Amino acid sequence: MNRDRCFLILGGAGLVGSQVTREIARQLDPRKIVVASLFRGEVREFLHDIRKEFPQVEFVGAWGDVFVRQEFSLEYRRRLLQSPRRREMLYEDLLGNLDEAYERSGLVQLIEQHRPDVVVDGINTATAISYQDVTSLSQETHDLLLQLQQIVDHQDLDALAAFGRQLEQNVSTLLLSQSVPQLIRHVQLLHRAMCQVGTRLYLKIGTTGTGGMGLNIPYTHSEDKPSARLMSKTAVAFAHTGLLFLMARTPNGPLVKELKPAAMIGYRRVSYQTVKRRGQPQFRFESQDQPLEGQLVLRGDELSYGRLGKLQMAGVDTGENGFFARGEFEAITHLNQMEFVTPEEIAHQVVLEVKGSNTGYDVIAGIDSSVMTPSYRAGVLRQTALDKLARIEEETQSHSVALGQLGPPELSKLLFEAYLLKLNYGTLRQVVRTPAGEIATTLYTFLQTQDVLRTTITSIGVPILTPDGERLIRGPRLNIPESIYRELPVTAEDVDLWARKGWVDLRPGNITAWQERFQRMRRTQHMLHTRGTSSVTLKTYLPETIEIGAVVAWIFNNEVQGYRIK
Repeated sequence: MNRDRCFLILGGAGLVGSQVTREIARQLDPRKIVVASLFRGEVREFLHDIRKEFPQVEFVGAWGDVFVRQEFSLEYRRRLLQSPRRREMLYEDLLGNLDEAYERSGLVQLIEQHRPDVVVDGINTATAISYQDVTSLSQETHDLLLQLQQIVDHQDLDALAAFGRQLEQNVSTLLLSQSVPQLIRHVQLLHRAMCQVGTRLYLKIGTTGTGGMGLNIPYTHSEDKPSARLMSKTAVAFAHTGLLFLMARTPNGPLVKELKPAAMIGYRRVSYQTVKRRGQPQFRFESQDQPLEGQLVLRGDELSYGRLGKLQMAGVDTGENGFFARGEFEAITHLNQMEFVTPEEIAHQVVLEVKGSNTGYDVIAGIDSSVMTPSYRAGVLRQTALDKLARIEEETQSHSVALGQLGPPELSKLLFEAYLLKLNYGTLRQVVRTPAGEIATTLYTFLQTQDVLRTTITSIGVPILTPDGERLIRGPRLNIPESIYRELPVTAEDVDLWARKGWVDLRPGNITAWQERFQRMRRTQHMLHTRGTSSVTLKTYLPETIEIGAVVAWIFNNEVQGYRIK
């Protein structure tokens, strides 16, 4: 097996990432390791030390926020959200066109620049995405909406204008802070980039969100409990695992693994140091007596309190989890509390998984071995159901083809097109032998005489494009194009796109595409009697006749690459 030459360690200067980097350099003989973390200072400090330890390895540093476009990677998210123009740009990256977001992504550009064989992701993705304080922002926005109603009731136009700007910022920020869209887009961009450069393995160091504890967890990150943010973190962490499960089942992509430490990870060092909060030093202030009456100010003006100097304390640096005083560390690591696991132990398992060892800690493999898979019994009953459906169709003189409730609309389109070819020509051979223009005219004429079939197709949101491409036979709604608008302008390019995605297309060009498809399917049939069981592959179409479900499944397997690999 070829040796992996280039490793990309996301979060590589962090508590776990730094030990993973060391272990990879020590055991796997890489040519290059790219250490990527959020802050330039921590990357440079780590590279200064690691280069001395492993002079034979090329270490490259990269820094910045990998969850935003390259243009924004060195800026604080809070500052980005203060600008209406930049909020709109963030919105386009999150919910706009995926191809355009891909081109702008800082993470994508990092992967394309270094083309890693292995990506080890040590970023605490669940924390980064979920800790955007959606709960507090939602409460604040709700209060603003209540105030807005009062302003409208009093018709205070001056107050409405100023109020509207604050409400717009809150609502747009709330849209941008949704965890699930951020996570989905992150995984989509990451997977596509790794497929593009041929990455062999993606290994995620994930989190349970609660250090292995349950809903009764008595710890938070300084907020009160029960912590909505902590529960959001766990929800995102396991949503992330679900998406990685899908990634692992996607053909032509990297191998996907996840290690999920279920304890506190510690520690980097024990020291006496200045306490920081969000990267900034905290201070001690003179205390003040205050009568407990009237309004209670939660965050007072620091300038009204005498500053006594920086807050310093002996404690344990646990990296991204924070700096804990002795009492905190003693409590959280106590038996039957969160306890803890060391970054060196995690790094050791990472290297074993990169080597291909079965450590027993890969969460994706664990899910794979636990999910219920297709059964022989279901396969037997499938044919029973199909036979009964065919019998009912014949008895009722109906057409059980598609309802459009199993998407995308392309499925309904393909099923109805295959069904029309089946009703009029029966076999692949007959379709291939008939001129495309003649087929187009025959199908169009046939639909004119079949009122129930035609109106069924158009009533479920699938229109019929006539052979000349000039007219659309339709019902009250269209599934494609998918839009929030009631009307859209029409261009020739749009018609071609929409017809491919969800219109029954009777133009000769589409019939030609079906004929080419059927020719490929027929070429696989000659192997059935000569190669035994090895003749049945993804490319094989077994029947002589047009069986619409089997035809569309063949298309999904061979043209869309939409097949399961496990």
